[in-house]
Amino acid sequence: MTALTPGFADPVLDAQAAFRAVLEAMSRPGRVQRAGAGLAPPAPLMPAAAAVLLALADSGTPLVHDGGEDADAWLRFHAGAPVSPTLAEAAFVLATGAPPALSALGTGTEEEPERGATLVVQVASLAEGDGWRLIGPGIEREHRLAVEGLPPGFVQAWTANRALFPRGVDVVLCAGEHLAALPRGITIAEG
Repeated sequence: MTALTPGFADPVLDAQAAFRAVLEAMSRPGRVQRAGAGLAPPAPLMPAAAAVLLALADSGTPLVHDGGEDADAWLRFHAGAPVSPTLAEAAFVLATGAPPALSALGTGTEEEPERGATLVVQVASLAEGDGWRLIGPGIEREHRLAVEGLPPGFVQAWTANRALFPRGVDVVLCAGEHLAALPRGITIAEG
């Protein structure tokens, strides 16, 4: 294990900025936001994914991740989130590699749909104006988002997730210092 790298330079202001970026991304699905500038988490964590977890995860939000030992130590120290024993019990799931099946994650209940997990997925790139057509709350007509680095079949899995609404999984896509959100109420059409 290597020495821990610093978290946010200004824990309060930087956490607030990251929180606002996530809130803006969730409110405007498919709009690319910036978060994590100046953050240097251990590999394979990307700055945006690290910023999302530092802003949202805490001692009451169980976390599952595939980032390895250095990332685990860094996230435990800076976010304080406990490791969840299973995917279904995790509040946050970080995928630095291939993401788990959406169906394996907690989707909340009819009485408490907010207990659905948030999947933070690191991808190769995000770009507005091309790619998927996103339709739903927070989008006037449609918004286009190109995502590179998700496994084949993600859109079909998303359609099954969307059918559970108001239950389901929310997804935050992260590429470098950029992020975009897919709240569970959004419809994704390819092309």
